[in-house]
Amino acid sequence: MDLPLLPTSVIGSYAWPAWLHIALWAAQRGELGAEDMRETQDDAVDMALRDQEDAGVDIVSDGEMRRAGFFTAAFYGFLTGLRELPPQRRIGVAGHDQRESYEAVEPITAPDGLGLLAEFSYVKQRTTRPIKMPCPGPFTLAGRIKPGGVYNTRWAVAETLAPIINAELKALVAAGCTFIQIDEPSIAVRPDNPRAFVELFNATVAGVDAKIGLHLCFGNYVGRPTAKRTYRPLFPHILDTHADQYALEFANRELAEIDLWREFPSEKELAAGLVDVKNYYIETPEDVAERIRVALRYVSAERLTVVPDCGFSQTARWAARAKLKAMVEGTRIVRRELAG
Repeated sequence: MDLPLLPTSVIGSYAWPAWLHIALWAAQRGELGAEDMRETQDDAVDMALRDQEDAGVDIVSDGEMRRAGFFTAAFYGFLTGLRELPPQRRIGVAGHDQRESYEAVEPITAPDGLGLLAEFSYVKQRTTRPIKMPCPGPFTLAGRIKPGGVYNTRWAVAETLAPIINAELKALVAAGCTFIQIDEPSIAVRPDNPRAFVELFNATVAGVDAKIGLHLCFGNYVGRPTAKRTYRPLFPHILDTHADQYALEFANRELAEIDLWREFPSEKELAAGLVDVKNYYIETPEDVAERIRVALRYVSAERLTVVPDCGFSQTARWAARAKLKAMVEGTRIVRRELAG
């Protein structure tokens, strides 16, 4: 990738426009055909790309506009052997216990892949900028699947999903994708077995000839984390994953634990979350620049990428656009300082 110093990027998801929500509701009522929905989602990808390019983001994504709920509806629909379960709670304040879940009733397969190839085939035609393709990792994808009588544990489900994801990643590379990010927030939420996760992750990306990113956050459903927000239990083990870049959230924690990068030195890249997607305070460019200056105390400019803490799917579009512009402008301030 031909990138400037301190490249900017997004984590993956982008804010949905109002009309995409309306289209999804209409589709759920049976009022839209498959072609109607495809056209709507194509337009949504175009919108997400336009907002990123208008802001000046260097490495873009398709905004995950075809993925309702990050990974649930989008990916479980490609898997066989699952039975959908009713939510534990239907009324009241939004929470994870209102979301869908599944139970394995037979061995899980994905005979037609996971849909990423179609996503990439479209987005690469719509932008000339470098593209990052995000994909949920097996431990996170296993999180809403009860093992049932088919598997013994969540880890067993994840181990079944790893080769399915691996095949999808290799198909992306064959189609020309050069940067893939594996999203694994669940291991930051449940960091009790980091060595097992390293083995699982490395099996998932084995033989995938692309730049590999690993995104670890603490959850962002309706803007709420779901864990004790510390990466320390994962270090130094996490650095043994075959990832080239680690995307970690710092802005909403006032840059706490960024010193881990000095305590456990690494030649790998850090995509530092320096814009808070869980806060409707709109950072100024100088806010972002100051956070970058702090990050540069712990990681060299050559190995630092500037990103939001997480995806923008839980953020209103007006705020997402403003935060992206501030992120890019703040990065440009520091680039000029580094250039003298």
